[in-house]
Amino acid sequence: MQTLTGKPEHAVEGMDRDGARAILEAPDAELPRILMEAFRLRRRRWGRTVTVHRLENAQSGGCPEDCSFCSQSTRAVADGSGTTVYPVQSADALVEAAERAHADGASVYCMVTATRGPSSQHLDEICEATRRIKAELPIRVCTSLGLLEPQQAERLAAAGVDRFNHNLETARSRFGEVCTTHTWEDRAATVRAAKAAGMEACCGGILGLGEDVEERLDLAFELRELEVDSLPVNLLDARQGTGMAGGKGILPTDALRGLAMFRMVHPQVDLRVAGGREKTLGPLQALALYPANSLFTEGYLTTPGQGAAMDREMIEQAGFEWLDGGIEQ
Repeated sequence: MQTLTGKPEHAVEGMDRDGARAILEAPDAELPRILMEAFRLRRRRWGRTVTVHRLENAQSGGCPEDCSFCSQSTRAVADGSGTTVYPVQSADALVEAAERAHADGASVYCMVTATRGPSSQHLDEICEATRRIKAELPIRVCTSLGLLEPQQAERLAAAGVDRFNHNLETARSRFGEVCTTHTWEDRAATVRAAKAAGMEACCGGILGLGEDVEERLDLAFELRELEVDSLPVNLLDARQGTGMAGGKGILPTDALRGLAMFRMVHPQVDLRVAGGREKTLGPLQALALYPANSLFTEGYLTTPGQGAAMDREMIEQAGFEWLDGGIEQ
């Protein structure tokens, strides 16, 4: 088969930058073909299965960082984001939430805290919850706790955390326009620390932050250099009180081209359509499953999703299979 660039379909090594650029710059009339090329790669490893992830906002609001897209930062809360602020949940509460996630068919449960980095209390509760979850449930555990020191990463891995999430969010060249209280290098160091401790690296970004095509490509290839294992692609849902309030985000067709590009650059990675999919894609959501093999259900920390029942119906009606309550492939 010939790709959009006229070259033979690439294999596990991933598409080069020129080919990836051709995907992002292709006209809308080429979108069905682009999605089918992405699907051929997706199908090789995951078939038509969809891995379902569930987020738990383990500690909400009050983050000192100034990420301009985030409604949980102290600045955004003060400026009227409406985010509920509460301290880290107890291990008991986190285990109960994991039980609900498993009962609803999730394969991955991710505990998230809105912080610069984990405090001792955060680590105590998260590690205790993880040990209990891994002993009781056939579900993978992911944590997202901000910037991570190597010894903290080692402690999480020893407790049984399978995967650590810390997104790059945007290209290195653009990061300073999105956040000033820490650097892109800080984020990359956290990803490396997680991998060095033996955890998988879950790391992606947000489309619609005002980036151009080259910056979108930079993000994709920077993630490849980090050798991430899981790649969530968020679509900006601009929230009140944030620096992105009133932003236009990204067009549905550009979002789908972006997802396809990430699949072709990362053919072996767990690619997830993440926050903002309902708002951005609307009735086109099911098309995201052609490049993406996983999704979040039941919401995105501070915003609700369409719900597990509707997600299951969407997956099945599109001819895909919810990987029900099992360990992801």
